Amino acid sequence: MVEFTLWDILRNLLLAARWTVVLSLIAFAGGGAVGLVLLVLRLTGNRVADAAIGAYVQLFQGTPLLMQLFLLYFGIALFGVETSPWMAACVALILYASAYLTEIWRGCVAAVPRGQWEASASLALGFGQQLAHVVLPQALRIAVPPTVGFLVQVVKGTALASVIGFVELTKAGGMIANVTYEPLLVYGCVALIYFALCFPISLYAGSLERKLHVGRR
Repeated sequence: MVEFTLWDILRNLLLAARWTVVLSLIAFAGGGAVGLVLLVLRLTGNRVADAAIGAYVQLFQGTPLLMQLFLLYFGIALFGVETSPWMAACVALILYASAYLTEIWRGCVAAVPRGQWEASASLALGFGQQLAHVVLPQALRIAVPPTVGFLVQVVKGTALASVIGFVELTKAGGMIANVTYEPLLVYGCVALIYFALCFPISLYAGSLERKLHVGRR
């Protein structure tokens, strides 16, 4: 019987944690790009776009991420389209992140006083110019802390990709636990690695919030 040292366990978990980080970054960047497009469309005032995006947000916020992963990975195959666990995880997490980020940012834009829109309109600025030069720079100060904080949720959400066979930190932990017969030690190490990934982000989000709060005084 092969014996595994603590270093063997940690080394393999850290190798798998690379994919957790990569998947988190792809989901956050992709979700941010899609969320920004949805936000701009919603701010145009088009009722059809607003209703459609509102339904999109409610769909992805009102259903479990686990179910979204299952539907993308197994459901698409029913139509004869093959997809890999990697692709399904990326798409599901991008859609999930975009729904939350567009709603977070919409609230931040709504926090900008209406008078800023009116003042910029009085200067004959177009809709795009109002957003780029007046509204979004102010909303950005409000949006940074909750946006950075949401990254923690994305990192933890990647653990669900393990159910469709994507080998990230949680999936690797399960595989190692089955081989070493030491689930307490292995999952304890998994929890510590997640903590090491998420805690600095939480601290940074809190620090940004304090700095921006002071800056608005």
